[in-house]
Order: sequence, then structure tokens, then C-alpha cells
Amino acid sequence: MPDQFDVIVIGGGPGGYATALYGASAGLSVALVEKDKVGGTCLHRGCIPAKELLETAHVFRTVVESSTFGVQAGSPTIDWGAAMARKQKVVDAQWKGLESTIKGRKIEIVPGTGRFMGNGAVEVDGPDGTSTLQGANVVLAAGSVPRTIPGFDVDGRFVLTSDEVLSMSDLPTTAAVIGGGAIGCEFASTLADVGVKVTVLEALPKILPGVDTDVANVVARSFKKRGIEVRTGVRLTGHEPGDKTTKVQIEGSDPLEVERVIVSVGRRPLSESLGLDGTGVEVDERGFVKVGETCRTTVGGVWAVGDLIATPQLAHVGFAEAIVTIKDILGENPLPVAYDRVPWAIYCQPEVAFAGHSEESAREAGFDVVAAKHPYKANARAWIVNETDGLVKVIAEKGADGRAGRILGVHMVGPWVTEQLGQGYLAVNWEATVDEVAAFIQPHPTLSELFGETVLSMTGRSLHG
Repeated sequence: MPDQFDVIVIGGGPGGYATALYGASAGLSVALVEKDKVGGTCLHRGCIPAKELLETAHVFRTVVESSTFGVQAGSPTIDWGAAMARKQKVVDAQWKGLESTIKGRKIEIVPGTGRFMGNGAVEVDGPDGTSTLQGANVVLAAGSVPRTIPGFDVDGRFVLTSDEVLSMSDLPTTAAVIGGGAIGCEFASTLADVGVKVTVLEALPKILPGVDTDVANVVARSFKKRGIEVRTGVRLTGHEPGDKTTKVQIEGSDPLEVERVIVSVGRRPLSESLGLDGTGVEVDERGFVKVGETCRTTVGGVWAVGDLIATPQLAHVGFAEAIVTIKDILGENPLPVAYDRVPWAIYCQPEVAFAGHSEESAREAGFDVVAAKHPYKANARAWIVNETDGLVKVIAEKGADGRAGRILGVHMVGPWVTEQLGQGYLAVNWEATVDEVAAFIQPHPTLSELFGETVLSMTGRSLHG
């Protein structure tokens, strides 16, 4: 007889391990099938290592600018090997901590590749052969892999994806980043800050598509000031490798010669690994598993979460989907994730964070809006930390009296805004009004008080701006 569980989770990334942890905390017996290491892309080849290297770049930038504070540190250099060793130390510490938490919850980790066989059965090809698990409920969480583009086959030498960049043994002197979205801008920012000459190549008219235009423009100006060349509206036809460099072919332009090409054009779901053909679990034309608002697939007793479904590919969204899934399994009628209001965080320099509508999307949705924005140049704490580029922008619904009412969106760009979004996220999701939020006291001097100042100004009265 196969092993029996209340829940079998296929995939140990953020969506999968969160499902296992939350399910076990609710008293369910859980098996977690993982072919590699628990933690998935986010922990081992994504969020965590990328942000650790961004912090290396931040420290380097701080030392370069230390004379501004009266600290004479000379000209710093980068020991890339030491930086990568620290990155791995952070990753390994998080991984071991996660494994310990999983084991502490009595979750059975089953090594191997899991395939859904139908009727609650999961076949696992593991290091010791093939075994079968039986579950009352199955959660698919196989994750995603980097997308590639024609003409740029990944070879690990000239052409890399996020997987290879985060394990580079040396720094190039020049690099082209294909894709000006969140991942591309983070890589461009990291490399430029440690001395690499970076060119960003984006097919769309602007970098950070989907981000409020005022916010994206701040990042574009900062990139230009720091020597990052941004080319938008480009079409690439391939590359011609040489001995030490390769030439990126750009339609209507001279080739761009660089040492590395980093392809950052998003990620695709890894649904083909699950053996879903003939099971009744439907997959769309892009490879995403089809689900309803509580992550139920088209087959009873089967759910899907994380990058495997067509929702924002964010670890914290996977966490939220995991909670909804377990509550649904337990019959608790959970509220669905409000995908149009989830928090977004982009860790380039300057950072970007937002929740809810941009000004453009709010108008497109038919809202009559009021928008206000305040720059960090008016903020004392920003001057203290020597990072004054950026702004806070708040979008609210205009009431019948012409005054700003319900807050529809909060968008930030500037120093540590990824750590400041919390109150804006709560305001958007609690559908708070400008008057309600303006009544709260903001600590001074803080970076976060700029949000309060911006909201206060929308009441028709203000303090500093």
C-alpha cells in the first residue's frame, strides 16, 4: 500500500513549502516532494541571493561615498569571490533553518520528482527508485524556470540567465541586460554599482513596464546618472560570439559588444514536469495550470499555487496562496487573494515598492482620481542617509465633493521603500480614506513619514509640503 497523507505537495519552493508548513500547523499530515533543495528558486537562485548581492553593491557604493560623511576610506575594491562566499553563507543558513522548521512540523520530505497520477496518487522518481504516495488532497507547486529568447541560447559563458548570474565566479567589465523589468533592473543596478559597464535592452517603450510612470522615470534618471545605458523599443536578432566577447545584434543599430549577456525576460511555469496529460488538470496555452479563486484546479482534490499559476510571480503571493489553499482544504471558506492589491518590491537602486492602482491604471479602470506626490528631497532622514532621489505618490478616488477619498494606490521609489510600503499596503487593502490615514501620527525624522505627509496634503492642508 502507498503511504497515505492528508496533503501531498509537489514542489518545495515558497508556495509549496508554505503550503506544507501551514497545513502541518493546522494538524494535517503532509508529504513534501522536492527534487532538489527545499526553498526553491527564491532561496537558492532568486530572491535571497540576488538581494544579498544587491547589499554588497550597496555597501560598496556607501564606502565610495564615505568622504561625504567625513570618513576617508580611500578607493575600495571588490573581492567578488568573498562576496559570493557571503551570498552562499546567507543562502545556506536560510536553507538549514527552513529544513529544521519543516522537520520540526513532522512534515515528511520525499526526495525526487513528483508526477500527479490522478485519484490522489503521486509517483515519485527518487534516488532510490520509484515510489507512490497517496493523498486525500494534492497541491501542485512545481515552480518555474527562466524564459529564454530565440538567438540567445544559454551557454553559461556569454549568455546567462538569473541561474548562472547568481553563481558567476568573476565579474565582467561589460554586460548587456536583456529585459528592463524588475529582475533586469536589479541585475543592472548590482553590476553597475560594482563597476561593470551595463546596457539595458528593453523591447517595450520604457523600463519597469506596469510601474507608475512617475516612479519608473525616477529609476531611469538614476540609471542614466550612474552610467547605465538604457535602450528601449529595441528588437534583437541574436549574437555573434568571439574569443572573449560577443556582439549583440540590434535591428537598425550597430552591434553591442559585451563580455556577458544576461537574459531577464521573465519566467515560465514548469508544468510539463508534473505529467498532467490525461489527469483532467487543465493547463493554458502558456503552460500555467488553470485554477479558480481559491487555487482549485479543474480536478477535485487538487490545488495549484505559486509560479505554476498565472498570478504575480512573487514569493509572498505564493505564501498567501498556500494559506488560502489549506483553508479551502479545511472547508473554512477563505477570502481569495486580492491580486490587484498585493505588495510589490523591486530592489534596484533606487528601490521601488507599490500596492494597488497606478495613476494610469486607476484612470483606465474608470476612476475619477486625485493624485499627490512628494519628493524625498523634502525629507530630513533622506538627507541624513544621503539618498534623496525618489518620491512617494498616492492615488485616491475623487469624491462627489471633489475631495480625495478612498486610497486606491501607493507607489514609492527611493531609499529603503521596500521596508516602508507596509502602511501604504494596509491603507489600500483596508480601503481607507485619505482623512482616516492623515489622522495617524508619523514618527520624525523617518523616511516613512513622507507617506504621511503626502496623504495629509490630499486633505487640502499640509505641514512641510
